[in-house]
Amino acid sequence: MESARTVLAELIAEQRAGVGDPRALVGEMRRSVLLVPSDGGGGLWSAHSGGVRWVCAFTDEVALARFALLHGPGDRPVDYAALLGARIVDEIVPGLGEPAGLAVDIATEDGAMFFPPVTGVVPGAAAVDAEVEGTGRGR
Repeated sequence: MESARTVLAELIAEQRAGVGDPRALVGEMRRSVLLVPSDGGGGLWSAHSGGVRWVCAFTDEVALARFALLHGPGDRPVDYAALLGARIVDEIVPGLGEPAGLAVDIATEDGAMFFPPVTGVVPGAAAVDAEVEGTGRGR
């Protein structure tokens, strides 16, 4: 049974259609509870692409189930944590020690959204576009 889309999923759809407000999208991501699958070793599931580690999160259990069908442990349930988007981008992403961002609903056709490690999404210390002190340049 398909569930009603979350507010975040609706804003992602608007942004992908070219009619959304990026600031509203980031604000809603920060306020939303996201489901982040466990990697099986006690950490959160992530993937590397383009020199960035992407923490993968989902707007609801239906979106998580689509992911689990493709990447899950077969017939076993997928363990996950329910975390505020703000906690992911403010605490978890900076703690990874490398350029990292948040990828939402990556298994949803035409519904994925990436929140890159840039100023306004992650804290300045973790943003790749933040100026490095004393150099006048980004990282």
